[in-house]
Amino acid sequence: MNELLPRQAKVLKVEEQTPIEKLIQLDASLNHQPGQFIEVSVAGVGEAPISICSSPTRKPMEICVRKVGRVTSALHRLSPGDKVGIRGPYGNGFPMEKMKGHDLILVSGGLGMAPLRGVLQYALDHRKDYKEILLLYGIRDYSLMLFKDEIMKLMDSKDCRVYLSYEKEDEVCKNLRKKCPERVCEGVVTKLFGMVDLNPDAYAVVCGPPVMYRFVFKEFMDRNFPPERIYMTMERRMKCGIGKCRHCVVGAGTSMRYVCKDGPVFTGVDALQIKGLIG
Repeated sequence: MNELLPRQAKVLKVEEQTPIEKLIQLDASLNHQPGQFIEVSVAGVGEAPISICSSPTRKPMEICVRKVGRVTSALHRLSPGDKVGIRGPYGNGFPMEKMKGHDLILVSGGLGMAPLRGVLQYALDHRKDYKEILLLYGIRDYSLMLFKDEIMKLMDSKDCRVYLSYEKEDEVCKNLRKKCPERVCEGVVTKLFGMVDLNPDAYAVVCGPPVMYRFVFKEFMDRNFPPERIYMTMERRMKCGIGKCRHCVVGAGTSMRYVCKDGPVFTGVDALQIKGLIG
């Protein structure tokens, strides 16, 4: 079978998340792992790598698409009943089995919440297998928060402790800060580290804009958190999915890696050894 040949998937639902991001449900079952991605194609337009944002424990499969180019603009124009091409799943995903029996610390910024949602859903669906679950989520303002209903519900839940930072204050964020001053603050996501105690026996899962990784990694290192327990997905570097185009190459010499094949999930140890992995 030609691994580059996409198969068709029907669009079941399209839901606006923010002015620039839509959640698309697909009639597809890929037995994926949280953190893996698929190549999504629109006939006559092109193809783009997109992280799966739902857990394999929940159906149907979902992707969250930010409108940034020709292919993603075409995906934003889809309606229920339309069909797209998909390849995959690709990449290694997060080690959910390995992390069982430990605390989970999820750190996300902006669109980075999309791949971490699959991790969060998986852990919540296997709640007895994990200890404390912390979500540190940084947003620009409430209008750009992804999965608003789910996050707001979790803020009142005992299954997960949600910490929220925002860069631009609006009425919703202001009220959340008044309601939960110990878990909501103004600033970037790294400011939330001052509100939590990091258990060195925990595992950390990180995804966000490229500039975020270096500062989040430094916060963990400053607190002597073991780098081998930090997992970061480099989803912005994903390309063809199979390493053929070589556009996903990071590092050089013996440390060279293909994000599509060797990642997109890398550890903090990788970040220390692979030049340019986190900037």
